[in-house]
Amino acid sequence: MTSSLLSTLAKTSLGRWTTRAIAAFFLGGQTLIHLFSGKIHRRNTVEQMLAVGPSSFGINVLTAAFVGMVFTIQVAREFLNFGAESAVGGVLAVALARELSPVLTAVVIAGRIGAAFAAEIGTMEVSEQIDALYILRTDPIDYLVVPRFLACCIMVPLLTLFSLLIGMLGGLLVATSQYGIAQAVFISSTKTFWGFGI
Repeated sequence: MTSSLLSTLAKTSLGRWTTRAIAAFFLGGQTLIHLFSGKIHRRNTVEQMLAVGPSSFGINVLTAAFVGMVFTIQVAREFLNFGAESAVGGVLAVALARELSPVLTAVVIAGRIGAAFAAEIGTMEVSEQIDALYILRTDPIDYLVVPRFLACCIMVPLLTLFSLLIGMLGGLLVATSQYGIAQAVFISSTKTFWGFGI
């Protein structure tokens, strides 16, 4: 029913991009319905978690380390001119926690894993493996989409935490080695800005 509705919409003046947006909306709704109905292929979900998490860990950590270092270089240089070197760690901590770590992790995952998922499912469509799932009375959304969705929902926050920690370590390394900021001052500033005490 959904495919016939979309094919009818594609022939109208709505255009290709509007049709794709509507299809994505329907797919998202179907994914949530199937997820809450409890039909989860656990083995497939674990395989996708391995694809999203450990295989993306290296590039995610590398990106976070360099972002932490570069941000510290930019901030420390200016803060030292004003005698506010005790705030470098806190500013880095707030910037990484609020914006940089989540955004960069999402960009890395979207670029690496999103492209891999799209290529894999596209190849399955071309080679008629998705039609074979229908013949085997297996819903492709249950078998293909829900495990990937769950894997991303579980692994992306964990990768974001690792990104935050590695970014802070990269910033600490640059602050202590290049600008002579004491490690205790950097860590104390981080705790203060995060609200863990003075």
